[in-house]
Amino acid sequence: MSHLEDPARPLTGRRALITGASRGIGADIARAYAASGADLVLTARDATALEGPARRLAEEHGVRAAVLAADLADPEVPDRLWQQASDVLDGPERLDVLVNNAGISHPESIQELRTDHFDETLQINLRAPSLLAARAGAAMADSGGGAIVTIASAAALRPLPEHYAYSVAKAGLVMATRTLALELGPHGVRANSICPTVVLTDMGRTVWGDQPAKAAPMLARIPQDRFAQPHEVSDVAVWLASGAASMVNGVDVPVDGGYLVS
Repeated sequence: MSHLEDPARPLTGRRALITGASRGIGADIARAYAASGADLVLTARDATALEGPARRLAEEHGVRAAVLAADLADPEVPDRLWQQASDVLDGPERLDVLVNNAGISHPESIQELRTDHFDETLQINLRAPSLLAARAGAAMADSGGGAIVTIASAAALRPLPEHYAYSVAKAGLVMATRTLALELGPHGVRANSICPTVVLTDMGRTVWGDQPAKAAPMLARIPQDRFAQPHEVSDVAVWLASGAASMVNGVDVPVDGGYLVS
């Protein structure tokens, strides 16, 4: 942590855009960033779903929180979203953190793979966040630096059955993050990714936590013998945006209980 940072609120003075913030990991990162002192712009397809949570975060933590509707399936959205997010907070300050979190999954075997599911997954999980990070990173480079934190997946680093399109997209996103780190690092922009195993969000509990037969083979490959909790991803996302990670750039951080070494 930088010696200038409050250890209880290490993101004070930072302004972050968080995509896919209405539920799951994105919602928990929004909570953690607000508790750490960051001003927020939260996006989701339906901005109305974010208005109540944004208001509560602002009131509870004394930060500013704005919302924007952003459908990352729209091919034009990534090019303009960073500028829209920069304009929506009151005041002239620039945004300096991007949390690239939004994503989808269509679990299916390769034999059952649907072309429309493949295309949609790459559109939302690879094209949109890669372009958004490029536009945000270029703007950060022009204005003094910043941090890009991308939520990838352990499936980017180790293949996962019935997640062909998802694994392909997340692997591409990891390489996009490394390239951003390489090109933009000299301009004060750090780019890193987080690669979680299964995270027990509401969706994760439904798909994995409430289905012991499905979960057992995956748990058998995790030395800690459990899935991740949302805050275990959010804590890393806070750290990567903070001064404590000022020399961390181009890294893929597994939050997987040892899954990738088993």
